[in-house]
Amino acid sequence: MTSGMAQAPEPSAAFGDWHGGQVTERALCVLCPNPSPMTLDGTNTWVLLEPGSTDAVVIDPGPLDEGHLRAVVDAVSARGARVAQTILTHGHADHAEGAGRFAELTGAPTRAVGRGHDDLTDGDVVTAGGLDLRVVATPGHTSDSLSFALAADHALLTGDTVLGRGTTVVAHPDGELAAYLASLERIARLTGDGEVTAILPGHGPVVPDASAMVAFYRTHRAERLEQVRQALADGAATAADPVLAVVERVYADVPREVWPAAAQSVAAHLDYLRARG
Repeated sequence: MTSGMAQAPEPSAAFGDWHGGQVTERALCVLCPNPSPMTLDGTNTWVLLEPGSTDAVVIDPGPLDEGHLRAVVDAVSARGARVAQTILTHGHADHAEGAGRFAELTGAPTRAVGRGHDDLTDGDVVTAGGLDLRVVATPGHTSDSLSFALAADHALLTGDTVLGRGTTVVAHPDGELAAYLASLERIARLTGDGEVTAILPGHGPVVPDASAMVAFYRTHRAERLEQVRQALADGAATAADPVLAVVERVYADVPREVWPAAAQSVAAHLDYLRARG
């Protein structure tokens, strides 16, 4: 994060202290051992199970990691349940690569946006063993990004749209800033009316104050957009590579290993500004 920008709410667990586990009455996180600058502590695979039910919903089985996939199956079995459905928040490999193998292990169908006859669309309600999960379309990080409202726990599972620590990438060219800003506004409305109080993210620890985190995300994006606009005005617009010139200025205090991801977000910001003249 660039100095002088809005500060994020304190995460509920420091890096290295988030290990998943049971976080609400219905939601269990099985943490994949794939930590990195982009995946934070690793990918959160969510097991959702209504108390007393034997039908579980799994969200984001994660990468093709046999040990992790079997750990998820074992976590479901330990609760006397089976996987009834698998759902993807989006198609990035760290969330979805293992879906095919997971289907072989469980026999459960996999559902997402644009993947066949079981496609999910905004407003759909996924049900399993008394569990109700409402689909909330939240494109922007990617075009296919979905969130899922678990009303019984006042929780929203956000994939990469809102993380448990830091901010996410608008993954240009598939990701798009205008859509992302609209998705944040939609989530803000859910937190404002009390439907959502906690966020269960795709990476990082659970967010106990959803409203504060979404407010930070919206402020951060507005500040970042102004930084990009100022960098262009200061000469980046005429550089041989405007995206790199903006990254070098705006993300100067960010580790270079995340610059490729920053470049995706900058490209999305430039497209947004061009579209608005």
